[in-house]
Amino acid sequence: MLKSVTADKTLKKAVILTIALVVLVVLSTIPLPESWRVLERATLDGVGQKAIAVLIFTLILWMTEAVPFHITGILGVVIMAVVRIDSFQTIVREGFGNHIVVFFIGVLVLSAFIMRSGLGKRIAVMILSFTGNSTRTILFGFLAAGTLLSMWITDMAVAAMLMPLGRAILEEEGIEPGKSNFGRALMISCAWGPIIGGIGTPAGCGPNPIAIGFLKEMAGIELDFLGWMKYGVPAALMLLPFSWAVLLILFKPELSRLSKTPADLKNEYKKLPPLGREEKITIGIFFLTVILWLTSPLLERLLNMSIPISLPVIFTSSLFFVPGVSRIKWKAIESEVSWSGIILVLSGVSLGMMLYSSGAAKWISVVMLGGIGNLNAFLMILAVILGVSFLKIALSSNTVTATIVIPIIIELSQFMEVSTLAVTLPAALTSSLAFILVTSSPTNVIPYSTGYFSIKDFAKGGIIITLISSLLVATVVLAVGAASGLY
Repeated sequence: MLKSVTADKTLKKAVILTIALVVLVVLSTIPLPESWRVLERATLDGVGQKAIAVLIFTLILWMTEAVPFHITGILGVVIMAVVRIDSFQTIVREGFGNHIVVFFIGVLVLSAFIMRSGLGKRIAVMILSFTGNSTRTILFGFLAAGTLLSMWITDMAVAAMLMPLGRAILEEEGIEPGKSNFGRALMISCAWGPIIGGIGTPAGCGPNPIAIGFLKEMAGIELDFLGWMKYGVPAALMLLPFSWAVLLILFKPELSRLSKTPADLKNEYKKLPPLGREEKITIGIFFLTVILWLTSPLLERLLNMSIPISLPVIFTSSLFFVPGVSRIKWKAIESEVSWSGIILVLSGVSLGMMLYSSGAAKWISVVMLGGIGNLNAFLMILAVILGVSFLKIALSSNTVTATIVIPIIIELSQFMEVSTLAVTLPAALTSSLAFILVTSSPTNVIPYSTGYFSIKDFAKGGIIITLISSLLVATVVLAVGAASGLY
């Protein structure tokens, strides 16, 4: 029986891959009417047509998961070279030679040390010592902790930190998976908090540095750490109470309090052993990283050199391995780093750059959003945010969304002759707000794996918070942008 099911799945994936290849060949070679090729000032030539064909090929595989996400990215890079969109060396250099790879490795290493050192568990227990035993307050505590932590640690790592604590609470109360509103709300909060905080800083989640990289490469715009934070942090903090309200309304807890008293919870925290050597080292290096990120503009002037966001974190993450610093070996950390995620990001950057250089992104931008130039600033921002939010449903991945959407938005801004940052920032902030589909991010999958909420539960709350977040993010971007002279 098991062999039969496996064979059926293999056959299905093979059929999907065959269909994707047929679509690739047809779209690469089919003659297009002149009225389709030329749209206002955007012209789609043969190279651009091939780039779009490769894009659709990869989208079919990404959306169906017939091939692993990161392998699909590599296939896309190879096919772009085979159909002669550009040389293989150039395509690879655009993505795999990008400094963003260094940024990801540094952030993932830092996150791995926080988990391995025991600091993550200490933080989790500390949360309950503050929230007490009120279920409403615990929900807010989980959301707030996830939001604040994922501004500095990858959102996936924060979800992995919070989920075991939440599950332990539910198991101690005898709450069974799928049978409790409090269980649903608590586990969803383990995803929502990190997702919300992920937009706060460039370190929060994968799409942020991807967007920063595209802005630099395509538009020559250097968006530093603080420049991102002045938009991301207010947006994240405004989203926090609204997400709490949505969870309480949709999944009103059937318990008002846990069986443990507030005193019991505080005692559990007090019983933790003193900070260990590895925890102290991790805290020190973590704060050094944050300080270097925040002071990069000042350091650039003092040292007369460029300091991209990747430089501070790769330097500080290397400090762990200096003799005499940490006793945790590279082998232990290596297993915690998502190498497939890094491959997906870098192959995606290569694909995005080829969409841009071939002219395909410009043509797609006119087709999709060419009319928004006539809207006022708020409606233009809102249209971009809503467009990206619902594109995510089809693209099924934060990283894929950023890879495909950001180059298109940059081209759109240049076509409409509006500030590139003015329309790209809202798209970048929205790329990682994966509230609707569980499969859009591993951050969602981690708490979903406990079985306490269904895909329907997640989507129900996600649609509501997506609409709310669209309005809030648009308001914050417009307000901060107007104060900064962006609008």
